[in-house]
Amino acid sequence: MTRPDPRQTAALSAALSRAVDLSALKARADAAKTPPPAAAGTSAAPTQGGAHAIDVTEAGFQAEVVERSLQIPVVVALVASWSAQSQQLVAVLEKLAAQDRGSWLLAKVDIELNPRVAQLFGVQAVPMVVAIAGGQPVDAFNDVPPEDRVRQWIDSILDALRDRLPGIRAAEAGEGAAAEEEPAPEPEDERFTTAEAAFDRGDFPAAETAYQAILDAEPGNTEAKAALAQVKFLARAQATDPSVIVRADISPDDVDAQLSAADLEVAGQQVEQAFARLIAAVRRSSGPERDKARTHLVSLFDLFAADDQRVAKARRDLASALF
Repeated sequence: MTRPDPRQTAALSAALSRAVDLSALKARADAAKTPPPAAAGTSAAPTQGGAHAIDVTEAGFQAEVVERSLQIPVVVALVASWSAQSQQLVAVLEKLAAQDRGSWLLAKVDIELNPRVAQLFGVQAVPMVVAIAGGQPVDAFNDVPPEDRVRQWIDSILDALRDRLPGIRAAEAGEGAAAEEEPAPEPEDERFTTAEAAFDRGDFPAAETAYQAILDAEPGNTEAKAALAQVKFLARAQATDPSVIVRADISPDDVDAQLSAADLEVAGQQVEQAFARLIAAVRRSSGPERDKARTHLVSLFDLFAADDQRVAKARRDLASALF
């Protein structure tokens, strides 16, 4: 692998600095999180490297090469359409870029179509490859080395810059996540679809029947159990006369009135008041009436998440009332 003379690399760095506005770019490098959008004049023709290999023109050089190099290394391949060696090297670079899935970008420049870029890099022969990072050239070579040596060259650049360019680690982490095959989505359960459709149109009896059928077949189906509790509650609350709250307040020993009043209070987001009402009914009553109040309160608990603090407090208060 033939590298340019160090003086040539230094000259290239100076020329590149004059050609693009690096000071402004470096000032916002730390704040940059994603590569900027492609500038007008940049063509991204489909290649074997896909989104990781693009064709760059003079007009798009700053956006596609300099600015992107603040996030990941950009490997600039200066080539010519008439050069068989150029095509050979580009094929290798495209293959490696596709393998690395975004940890670096291959930017191909046809020097015949973009003579100012060729002049900027001082191209004397093609192909010429220059790695750009942080807006500056970091390494280059002029020949067509074997694929394994190009791979070593790419890896050495990534290793040297991994802690300096944020996009390298992000791309590598994304590659690992993409490599894990996502499980295929489970097919929709038609039984739930039927039940939910009935619920949505307000047909609570049909929804209750559908959810109950699921539980009959699968007693441990927690989703159906929770849905059935919601349906039964809403059906009760919708059918309850709001005046029952007045009756319950006037007749505290009327357990049935206390149950209906509690339903309306839960429906009206007065959850703690409803729980307190039923716990008081448990304390006042005995025998079947007491069990009725307790059972109704526990059924209301099923409407809420298990870690709901209101439910946790009410369970403690219920235990105190019972024992």
